[in-house]
Amino acid sequence: MNIIEPSFDILRPIDKEAGIKQLRFIELMARISHRSEDKQTEDSWKRFLQAVVMQHGDWSVVEHETATVIFRVDRGVTHELVRHRLFSFTQESTRFVNGRKSYPNGLEFLRPTNISEGQAEWHWHQACHQSELEYLSLLDQGVRPQEARSVLPNSLAATIAVTGNLRNWRHLFIMRTTQETHPDFKKVMIPLLEEFKQRIPLLFDDIIAGQKQTESLSKPR
Repeated sequence: MNIIEPSFDILRPIDKEAGIKQLRFIELMARISHRSEDKQTEDSWKRFLQAVVMQHGDWSVVEHETATVIFRVDRGVTHELVRHRLFSFTQESTRFVNGRKSYPNGLEFLRPTNISEGQAEWHWHQACHQSELEYLSLLDQGVRPQEARSVLPNSLAATIAVTGNLRNWRHLFIMRTTQETHPDFKKVMIPLLEEFKQRIPLLFDDIIAGQKQTESLSKPR
């Protein structure tokens, strides 16, 4: 049994330069409606997107570009993540992944954010450890992974790839960085938001982590 921290890897855009290329492409697509493509310059995206998207609220043009992130989180978080149905998801499957073969050094679990050292942590650790032992025992008895998985908890780690257009990502950050967001979900989404702000200027700058959901939902999306 191995306890790990949640993590993410942004595959696209790879850096700020790539993010700005995406913003320039969004500007080009948006200019089609007024046939002003010839007015685009190297840095006109800043002024254009500020006026058309951030101030005027034409968020539909932002759907022309996407981002892809690979998360390593617990299955409780993935259950909430896939509720955002407009994204595309590919998740590690406990039906087909044999835990003994794929994780020869032990299954991976994530400790809940609000369970710290003490009696509660000991009970959580024991429950996860026992579930791993029972799971491996079932596999050794010839039970298929898709049946053996039934004894595994939500704390089991899972890898999930998520792709969506930038408007959907904005909505996800607005929804899942608030005070009310589950602590384990928030633990990965808040640093991800800050990374998006670095790689894709402007579009996410007004989203403030930790606000009440009612306040966050008042933002244009």
